[in-house]
Amino acid sequence: MINATAQSHATPQEGEFPVALVPRINIHTFCDNQQTAETLQAAAMDRRMSKAHVTIQLGGILAAVQVYQTQPTPNVLVVESHSSRDGILAELGQLAQVCQPTTKVIVVGHLNDVILYRELVRQGVSEYLVAPLGQMQIIETIAALYQDPKSEPLGRIVAFVGAKGGVGSSTIAHNIAWALSKNHGLETVITDLDLAFGTAGLNFNQDSSGGILDALGQPDRVDATLLDRMLMKLGDKLSLLSGPGGVDRDTTIEASAIETILSVVRHSVPCVVVDVPNMWAPWIKHTLLNADEVVITATPELASLRNTKNLIDLLKASRPNDKPPRLILNQVGVPKRPEIPAADFAKAVGITPSFIIPHDPQTFGTAQSNGQMIFEVAPKSKTAEMLTSFAQIIAGNEVSGKAGKAERKSLFKFPSLRKK
Repeated sequence: MINATAQSHATPQEGEFPVALVPRINIHTFCDNQQTAETLQAAAMDRRMSKAHVTIQLGGILAAVQVYQTQPTPNVLVVESHSSRDGILAELGQLAQVCQPTTKVIVVGHLNDVILYRELVRQGVSEYLVAPLGQMQIIETIAALYQDPKSEPLGRIVAFVGAKGGVGSSTIAHNIAWALSKNHGLETVITDLDLAFGTAGLNFNQDSSGGILDALGQPDRVDATLLDRMLMKLGDKLSLLSGPGGVDRDTTIEASAIETILSVVRHSVPCVVVDVPNMWAPWIKHTLLNADEVVITATPELASLRNTKNLIDLLKASRPNDKPPRLILNQVGVPKRPEIPAADFAKAVGITPSFIIPHDPQTFGTAQSNGQMIFEVAPKSKTAEMLTSFAQIIAGNEVSGKAGKAERKSLFKFPSLRKK
């Protein structure tokens, strides 16, 4: 049996749309060669598989037949075979005698054979994959088994975090959300996770509703109907889920509660902009690691550089199958302030900034004082132009995700392979 805790060194793969988390299930795999086993082992380390219990074993289909003579089959069974078309079907016939009706079976073969694929699907196999496998290929396949094929594509969670306090992460997040809803017509929800000092309400000249505080108290009760009551409408396609904006209530935040709430939100809208507070706690780390995209805002100074590098290193190491975070360098060119040149900053952290936003206290100050967006205060400014371009990048991901999601047919039950 192979230990599924080894480090993965896979090259990041960019999906066209968010992949759902694999639910809390048991997954057993029986591989015919070491390469497939190593790929499955690395996939088991992915954030989307964190709830699943994965067991990896060598031996192929016939080894699985022997094991399940004396124990029940798991939720998902992945079996590999090097056999011919007839050989695979014969081996699966034996497996069917010991396989429970509720088990979903994925077959990994080495034949690019359309006839075999159709026969396997006809007889009830959930999916047939041709080796060699990619990590995201197997994760997407397993996740899709537990999704309604008629449901809307999952919304993308984009987490904005500042390298330190005061770098402008919240302001940028709110403006990007506004642009996504106004310029691209995307239903967007801003989720402000700074319960006590969040500025989302102020930036839109609205009183905070405190809806997220109610949700955190009973996360398992949150559904689409309750969420709709908690959201504050900021525009036709823009809503806010925020804290009360005060210090009179103490709240213990659990990572699982945030995950549950964000899951409900992402099933309701195409884009979720998460405004992550500048602090460090297990639930913040969990939120960043499980976002579809992370945007770090930094200023060109030493403390910001150090924190940015630490965040980037953590995200790259913990999310090998995700894109690296995006970096926005903000407040560049403050008079009389010593600054690290953008090129040196990029070299030190290992990421080129997506945009470098110049110091513009007049525009940002006016917008914040009036409870308006940069686009409303100075629509033709360089800052507005950059934010528009960045929103276009995020919106492009959403549009391609909607167009790229393939429909999956409902599959037959595996027990049809059983001998009569």
